[in-house]
Amino acid sequence: MGILTEWINQWLKELLIGAIMGNLEGLYDTVNTRVGEIAVQVGTTPAAWNAGVFSLIRQISETVILPIAGMILTFVAAYELIQMVIERNNLHDLDYWIFFKWIFKTACAILILSNTFNIVNAVFDVSQSVIARSAGVIQGSTDVTPDMLDTLETTLEGMDLGPLVGLFMQTIFIGFTMKALSIIIFVLVYGRMLHIYLLTSLAPLPMAALANREIGGTGQNYIKSLFAIGFQGLLMLVCVGIYGVLIQGISMSGDPIGAIWGTVGYTVLLCFMLFKTGSISSSIFGAH
Repeated sequence: MGILTEWINQWLKELLIGAIMGNLEGLYDTVNTRVGEIAVQVGTTPAAWNAGVFSLIRQISETVILPIAGMILTFVAAYELIQMVIERNNLHDLDYWIFFKWIFKTACAILILSNTFNIVNAVFDVSQSVIARSAGVIQGSTDVTPDMLDTLETTLEGMDLGPLVGLFMQTIFIGFTMKALSIIIFVLVYGRMLHIYLLTSLAPLPMAALANREIGGTGQNYIKSLFAIGFQGLLMLVCVGIYGVLIQGISMSGDPIGAIWGTVGYTVLLCFMLFKTGSISSSIFGAH
């Protein structure tokens, strides 16, 4: 009877050890892939990210939004002229130089509006150039190395059946958590690019208001928003660099299970900070 009990106990241990190792093997592959994508995606301009989507956004902006922006600019220019005339005591105190000033200002507004897409692309070209240079400064691999698993099986063989059951439940939770975190990272990185496309599609509207003193703040805030979301990529890249340093530090730990939980904790922290990069960048550039 004792031999049978020992055999069943050993069989259950081997079963649990195999299940635990199976849950942990390849655990980090998806997260490593997503983290590696961050450095690539944030350094890509909207035009290079997806040529088909960029072409669609450009067509919408130039064929649908630009005519509306032209009408807004016409109203703004006419309103500006009326205001300038009224300010001069209804033509009683008129200086003709104000008409040259109005013509020059309107011409500049038309030039800016007709080159809106080029201006928007220039903003993201600048931010992409900064991100590309920063990528060379941020050193170190961001991959979570599975070396800790090499010694884990030996550690598990020395554990009793009860702790192995608890550890098996932990590995199921860890696997679910890491998959959820990889999805969150994917949504954050690709959501930023979709945010850029949405901002770009309506670019002519705030640009049309840029020349007016009273509503020009809309255009100014729009330009600030472009810089904010462009340089958000730099903050995301910095987060990845910090994450890589922290991960490499805990990979040398002698406690495999503790190292795995530490990896989960740092990955949760990475996702949280990626969420915060948008608000941090907006506050730096004063966009709202």
